Amino acid sequence: MKLSFRITLLAFTFALYSCGGSKNTATKTVESVKFEVNLLDRSDDTYKVTVTPPALTAVNSIYQFASTAPGTYQVMDIGRYVKHFKAFDANGNELTTHQISINQFELTSPEKISKIEYEISETWDTPVSENKIYLMCGTSIENDHTLINGQAVFGYFKDKQNSPITIKLDYPKTWTVGTALSKNSDSLYVAENYDKVVDSPILLGNLTKASMNVEGTNVDIYTYSKTGLVTSDQILESMKNMLVSASGFLEGLPVKNYTFLFHFEDTTNGAWEHSYSSEYIYKEDQWANLEEQVVEVAAHEFFHVVTPLNIHSEIVDQFNFITPVASRHLWLYEGTTEWAAHMMLFRSGLKPTDDYFNTLSKKIAIDSKYFDPALSLEQLSLTSYTPAGQKQYGNIYMKGAIVAGLLDIKILELSNGKRGYIDVINDLAKKYGPHTPFDDATFFSTFVKETYPEIQFFIDDFIVNTKPLPIKAYYNKIGIDYNETENTFSLNASPSAEQLTLRTKWMTPISL
Repeated sequence: MKLSFRITLLAFTFALYSCGGSKNTATKTVESVKFEVNLLDRSDDTYKVTVTPPALTAVNSIYQFASTAPGTYQVMDIGRYVKHFKAFDANGNELTTHQISINQFELTSPEKISKIEYEISETWDTPVSENKIYLMCGTSIENDHTLINGQAVFGYFKDKQNSPITIKLDYPKTWTVGTALSKNSDSLYVAENYDKVVDSPILLGNLTKASMNVEGTNVDIYTYSKTGLVTSDQILESMKNMLVSASGFLEGLPVKNYTFLFHFEDTTNGAWEHSYSSEYIYKEDQWANLEEQVVEVAAHEFFHVVTPLNIHSEIVDQFNFITPVASRHLWLYEGTTEWAAHMMLFRSGLKPTDDYFNTLSKKIAIDSKYFDPALSLEQLSLTSYTPAGQKQYGNIYMKGAIVAGLLDIKILELSNGKRGYIDVINDLAKKYGPHTPFDDATFFSTFVKETYPEIQFFIDDFIVNTKPLPIKAYYNKIGIDYNETENTFSLNASPSAEQLTLRTKWMTPISL
């Protein structure tokens, strides 16, 4: 779910030119913003944070906390949770600061600041009157573990969102740390910029760990389970085939390392994807009771290594933590991902045909019963940060996935069974990759150029507008009967040659 998309970097160098016209190349190390978080003192359910900045000037006179975060599509206003914000000079004298908005602290003498100290409350147990933060996107601090999402603990100085960052975590020696962040030679966690910190949640505490290599990709699983009912070994055993099938579905995984963070305690609240990790909040239970649901959700979150990691717009690439900016392409980021997760499980045999059909039927039923049919997928995206949009947001996983499935069939038809939607997605991922965003305003046209002219009508009818979805007609193209009255799917036992050709490609199995 935005995200930082570059290889971790502690510092970089650049050429400087001397005055007088002669070129004199020299290098200068860019100083990191240094954070230290005291997790030995977990009193008052707050994180005790110390920030040691590089040299600041008047340009850096604002310390900014996040108003939102990539992939959440909700207003967070993290500044609501900040307490005791103080700045000090090198002699320990307190300098004047002013909170000038919910998320901004003004530094009246930034050039004199030697350190900043503040406490910030965990979001799970801190009551708020509105804009309650999703648990998987927030923070929790307890005696035996803590969950850190970067935007809910750390801030950044104005004009230094792209500065490199180091993080020192002080925590009990018996704790284990799970994160996609790497360490430097001083055992500090490093990130190339603030976006990367937000993109890399951290789970610490009494955790179990399991690892495997999936065709060159290192996968780590860290698990907190309140009473030990669920272990990382159990989860890994259940997810092995899903991970292998993902590699087959995507023609190889586009990341070299990936981290799963699982939290099993008292509540279920879902999951949040990142570029190189994802985190999951579920009520603790016997693993057999959780396995199917968790693996399906993990398949969805893991597929985000394609979109938006490798296919994303400039809105995602240069994320605005101050003012939420909506992208029109949630149909791609979330709808396509939800479709792909279930299709991947289906094609690999991990999800039987009848189960896949039941999933389609449920999504159709939920879409028609609980969501506004007059709201297009594009409008859902563009209003996602508003209260009204939040009420409709869940439909991106219903109607969004249904539309992605229809798009798959349309592409199959236009290519005479030679190409499906996942082939287009894989091609786009190779074209763009993590470092090249597409233009948010013109991507529909780009997508049409990458496929077929007729796809423009599909986009206009079913993504930009709200023309009734032709579910029966489209599935008939691939020899699948849809009973609109009963909302059920079944394979046509006597498909035509054309239907069979398309259905064969649609059902192409992934070898495990």
